[in-house]
Amino acid sequence: MVPTAKRELVHAQDQWSITQFCAALTNALAGSGPALGIGNILSTSVSTDVALVVTTSGSTGTPKEIHLSAAAVTASAKAANTFLKADAGNSWSLLLPLTHIAGINVLVRALLLKSEVLDFRNNSQYTKADFTAIVPTQLNRALTADHQLLKHLQEAKAVLVGGAPLAESDKQSAHANGINVITTYGMSETSGGCIYNGTPLDGVAVKIVENIIYLRGPMLAQVPLVDGWLKTADIGRLENGKLAVFGRSDDQIISGGEKISLSVIEQALSENFESIFLAFAKPDQEWGERLCIATTLELSQDTISHFLKNRFGGYATPKEIHKVDEIPLIGIGKPDRAKLIERLAK
Repeated sequence: MVPTAKRELVHAQDQWSITQFCAALTNALAGSGPALGIGNILSTSVSTDVALVVTTSGSTGTPKEIHLSAAAVTASAKAANTFLKADAGNSWSLLLPLTHIAGINVLVRALLLKSEVLDFRNNSQYTKADFTAIVPTQLNRALTADHQLLKHLQEAKAVLVGGAPLAESDKQSAHANGINVITTYGMSETSGGCIYNGTPLDGVAVKIVENIIYLRGPMLAQVPLVDGWLKTADIGRLENGKLAVFGRSDDQIISGGEKISLSVIEQALSENFESIFLAFAKPDQEWGERLCIATTLELSQDTISHFLKNRFGGYATPKEIHKVDEIPLIGIGKPDRAKLIERLAK
């Protein structure tokens, strides 16, 4: 058997400056330097067609390495710039960590535009940028407490918001405050966001099979495909050519014989009460699994139960409400269900 050719993999370092990071990323994408590993990467080499390796926690919190080609990463960035009508020289501000694909994408988009990256990860002395990308928690903070960040977002031509569901109330508030919010849907396996405001980017195709979202396009990572399509773990529907995402198919519990999507429950609560909620299950002798809700708000069980019962029916009535100091997060904005359950078990 002929051995598979390998390419050296260099792990990005926390102390790197943006200039160093962009240089390493440029060489990795051009093939003139080693592949670049982002996050908690265990691999030391990759196949020659891999330029970037990122870690993703997925819904379970278990890290896995995602291998991306230069063509996939570049296709994603080009499609994003095209959608945004970004011109050469337009600047991007970096508000996301470079341990995730969303942060890396900011750099790649700027590199393709031959433009400046304004690094505001640890600096609130914002200057105007044409574009930026954030997660919903950052948008909420800008709308409720951080006036400097709010001004920065207002001055941008467009603000990409992804990584977790965006509450409809925050979306409407952002528009009312003059922020051009564009919601994004994607994952590390798709080189980040590939659906903007429900619309597939150039070259991206989407289909729904038995309520599950499938994606296809040049931005796909080197992952198992089904006849060329990436089968996601998300439930969705195409409405007038636009994709509506309703939660994950792998977070369902069965309580009293009824299927309950935890992410759908979380999203409904978050939109109604304008805060982050986390739904989880505990074993129950009578119900099989009992629905539990964690929140940082001072809400009675009757208030939450009344809302969920009216919205989804009696089967969605929670059996426990837990008041917590904070909701732990995975990565750049997704509630960490496993960590919360672990904390509550102590």
